Amino acid sequence: MILTRSPLRITLGGGGTDLASYYEKHGGFLIAAAIDKYVYITLHQTFRPGYILKYSQMEKAADVNKIKHPLFRECIKLVGIPGNSLEITSMADIPAGTGLGSSGSFTTALLKALHSYKRNLIHPKELAQQACDIEINKLKEPIGKQDQYIAAFGGITCFEFNKKGVKAYPLRIQKDILYDLEDNLLLFFTGFTRSASNILKDQHKKSKANNRAMIENLHFIKELGMQSKKALECGDLSQFGRLMHTHWEHKKKRSSSISNPQINQWYELALKNGALGGKLIGAGGGGFLMFYAQDAVKLRSAMSTVGLEEIRFRFDFEGTKVIGHS
Repeated sequence: MILTRSPLRITLGGGGTDLASYYEKHGGFLIAAAIDKYVYITLHQTFRPGYILKYSQMEKAADVNKIKHPLFRECIKLVGIPGNSLEITSMADIPAGTGLGSSGSFTTALLKALHSYKRNLIHPKELAQQACDIEINKLKEPIGKQDQYIAAFGGITCFEFNKKGVKAYPLRIQKDILYDLEDNLLLFFTGFTRSASNILKDQHKKSKANNRAMIENLHFIKELGMQSKKALECGDLSQFGRLMHTHWEHKKKRSSSISNPQINQWYELALKNGALGGKLIGAGGGGFLMFYAQDAVKLRSAMSTVGLEEIRFRFDFEGTKVIGHS
């Protein structure tokens, strides 16, 4: 049996500039951080013909082309598994549709398991490239590349996107600042799950059409990402928190689907109770609200009074990996 895990992620600046419709013309930049919440894949040989796949459903298929789940099907085809006597199960610490990049984590964890089964060594960059190829090129999902790359690499990582490819390098953050950042970044579940596709389709369509408002918005978001990098590397976490707030105000302008009156109400409550800034993680529409807190105790208390559950986390510096093999 093979067991792999791949971390979920939060975005610390520049989110949305990793879509090809933007970065191929203008170049993208963002900072993403892997967290210690994971998607897990178990794989073992059954010695009986056919695939058994367990996720939110259970699926049996006689051959790879009859697999209904598109990511299972395309990952198995890409790696080129000989025979079909496999049982593969997926599990996750956090449900899908919550803005933490679970699809990219699922794909990298599955590819890692399949490569391990074939005894292939694969570099994180190649793993991320394969996951992007499947999700973006083969399945035509209107998504960016950050989820697959941060899942594969782990850490707090800066990414530059352009037509030629992706450049990845670690954020140069001091250890004491890193610990302060971990302690004061708080995640609260809104109770809403959603598909990012419709929100991202709208952004993709407007960027492709060179919509002036969308392009200028993303230019500004990219600049905020670079300012966030500078603030974090200089240890100015209060400035980082304020930049998050500015980011959120501009992110909401991209689509009316990104927020709603209830989320806006919770956000305003947070600002009055210890948060310097925050945003919805991912494309928007639901999932997790993330805040940078000046007073974490006060913020936790305020969010608790309105019934929002906090998910505590630490950063993950290992990326997608095999954690069991027998």
